[in-house]
Amino acid sequence: MQKIDWLDVLDIAIELNDTFPEIDPQWISFPDLHQKVCNLENFVGDPSKSSEKILEAIQSHWIEEYQ
Repeated sequence: MQKIDWLDVLDIAIELNDTFPEIDPQWISFPDLHQKVCNLENFVGDPSKSSEKILEAIQSHWIEEYQ
């Protein structure tokens, strides 16, 4: 399994979509999204290194994957 970090936004989105198929990412809060990313099995990023811009990119890709 490939290790992912904050800048792997598409890989994170795909992983989130696979892990949480019941969640509509359009309505997720950034704190909740941040927590879910940090809890992914293959996520190795530093939790303090995220930003609103990164979370927006992850959410945008996740919405595309979800649809």
